[in-house]
Amino acid sequence: MDFKWSDEDAQFRSDLRGFLEATLPEDFDAFDMGARERDDFSRAFAKKLSTRGWLTPAWPRQYGGLEQSAWQQLILSEEMVGHGEPRTGQYMCVNWVGPAIILAGTDEQKDYHLGRISRGDVTWCQGFSEPDAGSDLAALRTTATREGDAYVIRGEKIWTSYAGVADFCFLLARTDPEGHRHRGISIFLVPTDAPGLTIREIPSVFREGTFNSCVFDEVRAPEAWRLGPENGGWPIIRKLLANERVGVARYHRAETFLLKAVKAARAAGVIGDPVIGEALARAKAACDAARVLVYQVVDERAKGRQPDLSAYVYRVAAIRCEKLVYEAALRVQGADSVAPGSVAAGQFQHAVTAGVATGTLEMQLNLIARDIIGGTGA
Repeated sequence: MDFKWSDEDAQFRSDLRGFLEATLPEDFDAFDMGARERDDFSRAFAKKLSTRGWLTPAWPRQYGGLEQSAWQQLILSEEMVGHGEPRTGQYMCVNWVGPAIILAGTDEQKDYHLGRISRGDVTWCQGFSEPDAGSDLAALRTTATREGDAYVIRGEKIWTSYAGVADFCFLLARTDPEGHRHRGISIFLVPTDAPGLTIREIPSVFREGTFNSCVFDEVRAPEAWRLGPENGGWPIIRKLLANERVGVARYHRAETFLLKAVKAARAAGVIGDPVIGEALARAKAACDAARVLVYQVVDERAKGRQPDLSAYVYRVAAIRCEKLVYEAALRVQGADSVAPGSVAAGQFQHAVTAGVATGTLEMQLNLIARDIIGGTGA
């Protein structure tokens, strides 16, 4: 394939890269910060992007966007992760929380939420995974029971990123316990300061604030917090999860760390070691494979087709390339891999959480087997 960026796309990348290099410190990585510091930084940075239209560039103009092409959205993601992802949790607000509200929200919900997101004034978390359901969204047990003019939410969400600093939770809850697994789910836009909602950090080997639990103890949710029809949340989620799975250019971030590993190998004089050379080559091939797969997804979008099943394949490839880059860095740096500032230490969290975030590797493989190989749909 003879792939070449258009002049317009190449200019956009050049302008964006120049802005990032002028705005961010050298070797910046937002994930080196603590949770609160990182959130404060990302909100301030998002405002700088917003003034250029680069925070929500894919959105319709009436909601603060530029109606940017699918390819320029990809370029934006590549450059952001290549420069330490200064948006952090804002990418989630932009890539699919906002689009979900645009797709299914009432006029009041759009007026209230979309301006805040497009200005970078708000952080969201997603209430998906549960202790007994994991990545199987259809197995969730958190309930929202209608009582009068509101719903009462009971249950727990777990592994929730950004919950400790979020203003709102994009929550999935079961409104029809007797209905079909996929047809009894509704979406709620819940403020994190709602009475009855308790958020606690889950201690882990990762950086502060990486994981949280959210306990909903009789949280009263007015009907105005429900997004879309009652029991009709699954079609909205299914359509927008493709955005989540390809929303972060993980292959590009992995390749950024891989280049650092190659540099470290040259500096240590081990670049000619055949074992290390093979590990680096495997990692490079995995990054290239993931890039090609996501470009296929973006090509579908650019042609007006909704990418769905192909996003699952990309997610598997992205998970594998992140892990192979980490393993290559371990080969290169050996005992020094655990040292603060080493390439392996920097890639560790990305590699380990890649197989959990947006659904486990095993779940993605099951989806591929069922929906692509089996062709049964969902």
